[in-house]
Amino acid sequence: MSEYDQIQKSSLKIKGLGDLSAGKKKKKNNKESKHRLEQVVTSQNEEEEEVKTKKAYIDKRTPAQIAFDKMQEKRQMERILKKASKTHKHRVEDFNRHLDNLTEHYDIPKVSWTK
Repeated sequence: MSEYDQIQKSSLKIKGLGDLSAGKKKKKNNKESKHRLEQVVTSQNEEEEEVKTKKAYIDKRTPAQIAFDKMQEKRQMERILKKASKTHKHRVEDFNRHLDNLTEHYDIPKVSWTK
């Protein structure tokens, strides 16, 4: 017996794929998908009914957390109203004014060899 008698002579097998000779997969019937869809819809209805029968949601936040959330919402609404009050034209004008007020530190200085 030689050392090579125990080697595998067939093609390599890939883990997790099973048999490669399975060929083409069959298409699933629409009846199966419809049946699954109906099951999902009925399960959702049952879950909604369970939620209704359970007690109402109990807020477990502290008074400080509730006050913090209220202030966050209030500030966010103020920001939204502030942004919505200006038109695009006004924003562009304000930005141009801001750029005019900046120093020209980053501008490239003019250099001429003729002078």
